[in-house]
Amino acid sequence: MTDAHIVSAHPEPQSFTAGWARASVDAVRALGGVAEHSDLYALGFDPAERGTLYDTADIAERRFDPLKVQQDAAARGALPSDLVEQVSRIKRADLLILHFPIWWFGPPAILKGWMDRALVHGVMHAEDARFDRGPCRGKRALICVSTGCSAVECRPDGREGDLRLLLWPLAQTLRYCGFDVYEPVSVHSVHGFHEPPQRLALEQRLSATLAGQTDLLAGLEQRPLWPFNRDADFDAEGRLLPDAPSHSPFVRHV
Repeated sequence: MTDAHIVSAHPEPQSFTAGWARASVDAVRALGGVAEHSDLYALGFDPAERGTLYDTADIAERRFDPLKVQQDAAARGALPSDLVEQVSRIKRADLLILHFPIWWFGPPAILKGWMDRALVHGVMHAEDARFDRGPCRGKRALICVSTGCSAVECRPDGREGDLRLLLWPLAQTLRYCGFDVYEPVSVHSVHGFHEPPQRLALEQRLSATLAGQTDLLAGLEQRPLWPFNRDADFDAEGRLLPDAPSHSPFVRHV
């Protein structure tokens, strides 16, 4: 088993999401890997990127430019301490596992903020180091997500919308940094409004998911990767070539 960084985003320590993240930690260690876990809520991670988090020396102009400030701070070894820890964990890990629920058709704000801040410009990506040349190439990522709605409602024809499309911006962010991204793992109808006997059935289903996490991670090499276009699929202006495949409505022929 490779070394992993597990990042989880749920404010309740006894939630299924939190338990699922702990199951990933246990599974990585049981398989002989090293697991580091960042529970963003427990850490009190600040998701709002802004100039006051940096030394004033990093802000050469009155206007705060996040990309320039991140790059300059990283080059000087002056990143905020919370980012130093997160960057180190990402660098050490061969596998990044994200655990979170879908809230309002996207991940919780704290996870989006983690990506805004921890995927530091100049370290995890740069203008000439992204996508196929991203610094995280060779690393892989797995998204483990829960929804409150049913699996049917998360289909392309479901009333909640296609879950893959909701997750695509997050997956594309990882791809931008060079990660290969596995097909996501999703668990549905996870909410606190079930009544017996539905509640018992839910608890049994969730328990089976937790118990099966070791097998899931042990079999990752056989799990399909989420398909993305390669750099060679685009022309010099960044437009999809006519004969290149389209893997998503987000990047398609028009």
